[in-house]
Amino acid sequence: MGQVVTQVDAFTDTRFSGNPAAVCVLSEALPDDWMQAVAREMNLSETAFVVRREGGFDLRWFTPVTEVSLCGHATLASAHVLWEDGHLGPDEQAWFHTKSGPLSARLLDGWIELDFPAEPPTHLSEPLPDLSDALGVTPRWIGRNRFDHLVEVESEEVVRASKPDFGRLRGLSDRGVILTSLASTAGYDFVSRFFAPRAGIDEDPVTGSAHCCLGPFWRDRLGQDRFVAYQASARGGVVNVRVAGARVKLSGQAVTVLRGEFVD
Repeated sequence: MGQVVTQVDAFTDTRFSGNPAAVCVLSEALPDDWMQAVAREMNLSETAFVVRREGGFDLRWFTPVTEVSLCGHATLASAHVLWEDGHLGPDEQAWFHTKSGPLSARLLDGWIELDFPAEPPTHLSEPLPDLSDALGVTPRWIGRNRFDHLVEVESEEVVRASKPDFGRLRGLSDRGVILTSLASTAGYDFVSRFFAPRAGIDEDPVTGSAHCCLGPFWRDRLGQDRFVAYQASARGGVVNVRVAGARVKLSGQAVTVLRGEFVD
């Protein structure tokens, strides 16, 4: 029997929205080049590989071109599959061992809550004209954490209207760029978009790991620790964010779209 793959739309309760991820629950660890080939074949922003181990599961994430150190939506999708397929009982917490340390997920009132490290940005005092020009925006604030640049602009309309030059963004040394502003759409606190052409993803539909940066950033701006965030990509998705000290709790929903099997 070949390896089973499940495709899940994450940070949504509606198929064909949110962020799609592929999840492979493996009986044993397989070579890196096989996992990268599978991710390339699936051609989604992330493919997750899960292997049971003592104390939980090993979890790794691959884009079509590279392995990444932290991914929110594929973690949410992985937890969804573990509960849906009976690898865990509904009252059991999912514990993941990853390149970003221990992560966990639990079911909470119909949502999946992820426990991730906070990744606050540091302000960059020197202007980055190439970044501003590549995004086609006038920044109010630019910062950076260990993964990405963060660019704040004046309005949700500017976030939605940005048409980045992905060729120029690909030249950045970071994983990607987060573009954000306060929300003007009722029901949301802030909006964002995420661009990562260097990692093989021009625009990611909904990026959990970006909210590890956005949560602390907007906490400092607004003086609150709970947010309802909207990622304003073409597919769109909702992320509930709670900043808790050095951790960020990200809550979302997920729905299975398809299942398949790789032919041996």
